[in-house]
Amino acid sequence: MAQKIESDKLLVNEIFKKWFRIPEYQRPYVWDKDQVTELLDDIMQARNANPVSEYFLGSMVLQKREKQDGDTTYTEYDLLDGQQRLTTLFLITAVVRDLSTANATRVKTCHETIHQMANPDDNIPERLRIVFDIRDQVKDFINEYIKEEGGTNKETELRHKIMDAEEDISIRNMSKAVLTIREFFRNNRMDDFFPYLRSNVLMIYVSAEELEDAFRLFTIMNSRGVKLRNSDILKAENLGKIKDNSKRLELAKKWEETESYFAEDFDAFLSHLRTILVKRKASASLLKEFEDNIFNPKSFDRNTKTYLPASSLLKKGEDTFRFVDRYKKHYEQLFDNDNYGLTNSFELYNFLHLMQRGFEADFWVAPLLRYYDKFKTSKLVNFVKALDNKFSNDWLIGYSPTERIENVNAIIQLIDDAKTEDEVILGSALQLDKTELLGVLQGTIYGRRAARYVLLKLDLLYHGHTTKTEMPETISIEHILPQNPGDNSEWKIFYTDLEREEWTGKIGNLVLISRRKNSSQSNKDYAEKRDKYFKNNVELFSNSIRIYQHFPTWTPADLTKNHNEVLVKIRQGFAI
Repeated sequence: MAQKIESDKLLVNEIFKKWFRIPEYQRPYVWDKDQVTELLDDIMQARNANPVSEYFLGSMVLQKREKQDGDTTYTEYDLLDGQQRLTTLFLITAVVRDLSTANATRVKTCHETIHQMANPDDNIPERLRIVFDIRDQVKDFINEYIKEEGGTNKETELRHKIMDAEEDISIRNMSKAVLTIREFFRNNRMDDFFPYLRSNVLMIYVSAEELEDAFRLFTIMNSRGVKLRNSDILKAENLGKIKDNSKRLELAKKWEETESYFAEDFDAFLSHLRTILVKRKASASLLKEFEDNIFNPKSFDRNTKTYLPASSLLKKGEDTFRFVDRYKKHYEQLFDNDNYGLTNSFELYNFLHLMQRGFEADFWVAPLLRYYDKFKTSKLVNFVKALDNKFSNDWLIGYSPTERIENVNAIIQLIDDAKTEDEVILGSALQLDKTELLGVLQGTIYGRRAARYVLLKLDLLYHGHTTKTEMPETISIEHILPQNPGDNSEWKIFYTDLEREEWTGKIGNLVLISRRKNSSQSNKDYAEKRDKYFKNNVELFSNSIRIYQHFPTWTPADLTKNHNEVLVKIRQGFAI
């Protein structure tokens, strides 16, 4: 028998006559100040433009459940989509309650919106309108700061929660939202906003009784233009395949932990996993890639000239959750903390830090994760250095993005096929174009998009690995011999026009500084530049400090000597 599917539109005052639960497998409350402010401003602007107009806030996807509370049976809805907006409405109501102590009617309305008061005479239990099952700490926060009258007035405590990095992410974001809402009402009339919110703002909802039907609706909403993240849909589709409640709860919590860990980069992480499995350039959306190339792949039959079903790379449901969790743990072990425990050296940390800060693209992460999955820490540093060299080789000599992606996929295939670590590290997929690469490094590198990376790598080679390398937020490339010296400058005496043209953009004349480039200082004569400008801005860069300490002058002979020295160093780094 087909399950009944409900759909309707509800004003806010009607929404909060229902009962909701945010299930354990849902992601945290992630709205930040900007999203809360935008919602408040949009509603206020709609009201000011036309006080009798309706404002559409969004949609909810629900699973309908019949619940028993003592002798009372009631309908509760699991909130599969729409929790960010509904939670924000809940927080707005609590703030309005605490700012409206002189308006008894409004306070009563807010109380009834947030929770049902117990009435033992009528056998009515106390019950929150929204039950937050995502975390026990979140339940406690809701009880203390949202349910209890005056809770949102505790601004100092809420600020402390925002600053506490150990606090649950939902609690930090809810605290921030409450303070944002309170600030909004310092500048906007609550008597204009709140009645409009209650009676003119609406949401639509669809609900089903069966979990799989509800998740299917969740997916359909996405296909019809409701903005949902790829990771949300992927989670919903896979949870819908898990029938056992305890297992679904366990796996959903692991997914939520992964989602919280990566935050807005979660879809990018899932894209790395897609690459590891499919090993070819993506040609569709992340969801379609998972559906067509991972869950339901096809192989080309040369005899029939048709595509036939092939074995799935992952099965929907538990298999997918376990796979994502496994690689999340790999990522943590590789990129969290200083990695010293993995290799008893800072070398791994330093090279990964270089790659994260120096490269403009991150598709090198996929082969790194795959290598670690197969070989763990065995010769891991050697592989990372080879991967760094290959990825930068392709970038420096001008391979197209498609060619670079194909080369990364070839590395993953090499890892899949290899029986030993050396087969990977010495394999053809990691070989460099040595002659062409050397030509690039010997020539003018300034102006190339990879110039900063080359200098960061050179700096790491001088820094070594007895300590961690740290890179400042602002990094600029400085020409020691300036590009446009003044006519009366010593640079015009020591260097001919041809020499300046030849040397200005080469690696031996370039250093990194920890501030934005100052052209007025850059053009000064070397002695003044070195002592008044260069000295104060190179403290975090080993190569820059080396030049400052060992070169009191910067004649053509000095520049040539340094150029030859750094070429030897960078060639050692690339093993060419």
